[in-house]
Amino acid sequence: MISSSTLPISALHYIVLICRNYKGDVDMAEIDHFLPLLMTQEEEGLTCPIMSHGNVHFLWIKHTNLYLVATTNKNSNASLVYAFLYKVVEVFTEYFTELEEESIQDNFVVVYELLDELMDFGFPQTTDSKILQEYITQEGTKLEVAKTKVPTTVTNAVSWRSEGIKYKKNEVFIDVIESINLLVNANGSVMSSDIVGTVKLKTMLSGMPELRLGLNDRALFALTGRDKGKTVTMEDVKFHQCVRLSRFESDRTISFIPPDGESELMSYRINTHVKPLIWIESVIEKFSHSRVEIMVKAKGQFKKQSVANNVEVRVPVPSDADSPKFKTSTGHAKYVPEKNLAVWTIKSFPGGKEFLMRASFGLPSVENDEMEGKPPITVNFEIPYFTVSGIQVRYMKIIEKSGYQALPWVRYITQSGDYQLRSNF
Repeated sequence: MISSSTLPISALHYIVLICRNYKGDVDMAEIDHFLPLLMTQEEEGLTCPIMSHGNVHFLWIKHTNLYLVATTNKNSNASLVYAFLYKVVEVFTEYFTELEEESIQDNFVVVYELLDELMDFGFPQTTDSKILQEYITQEGTKLEVAKTKVPTTVTNAVSWRSEGIKYKKNEVFIDVIESINLLVNANGSVMSSDIVGTVKLKTMLSGMPELRLGLNDRALFALTGRDKGKTVTMEDVKFHQCVRLSRFESDRTISFIPPDGESELMSYRINTHVKPLIWIESVIEKFSHSRVEIMVKAKGQFKKQSVANNVEVRVPVPSDADSPKFKTSTGHAKYVPEKNLAVWTIKSFPGGKEFLMRASFGLPSVENDEMEGKPPITVNFEIPYFTVSGIQVRYMKIIEKSGYQALPWVRYITQSGDYQLRSNF
């Protein structure tokens, strides 16, 4: 239960832009204490996401130049409050593209309409932007018409999907996207690694279909006693609200009526040792008071049939470097002085291949680099048609009372997450 006023506040001019008091049990003037409390904490280096003044508590997040603040005088569920604040950001961004002071000022009417629908008397209500857009638009004339007829999705058990959806061609696209988080120390040992995955849908199906998704889930195979084959163990699994959690908990079946259009069905984490897919070796040579030369070798340590796209190797360089010169065996390199980086870009990187980049910089004060620390080399990449964990979509069943035929399409993508390799720079 939330007893709150949601208040986007400008971080530039420190003014309250808009507010909504849902229950009236917190004085609106209490928000005046928020910024002085925040500034005091920042000066002391003790910034906290929850602050108190008397018996009033401020729970806040910052987005661009705005603070979104919820106030409560009760022992509210903090996780629920923060989930709601981030959902407000998501909805406003869907409506206004960029959520900032100007977009709030230019859309006061729509913002108030949204705040009234997002929460009712302190309880989160309709937070799906697709449903909200059915009856709250950015055109004032439509707002008046909408008030006479509220979509059934608002009161439906299936609040994330409208009735009467029709498509000439029924299709559902499934994207399994895995991001690799990796940290390699200067000696070449993997210090930490894990895989964070998401299953995203683009649903273009008529009617009110029920979908059942089957993965090579180790827990499912253990329950059914089937031959395991290649399976994966998923942790921290989170589902879209459309998934029937009781069904998943009882027999690991992912059963749901999908939202129309694009949505994230589920996310998961796989805590496993990951072999670096793109391995980086680096050597630096310093020439006193004159220049520094860097050699970086990149090797694709994934199967030869796969190709990594848009690979970026970001190599830190001293802040006082100048006069950059590059030589690459493939791709191109450039100096980004505002970030103290040399960025080597390879558009297409086949598995099993090795490439080399050499860089030379003028360096008037080599000794200063010891004071700057040693940032790691970071790598960005994307490998289509490949999952490092081996997760597979075994089947997608589509059941709809009209019995139409539908085509499911599956795509796998592996990409870099927080992918860092420390060097001896």
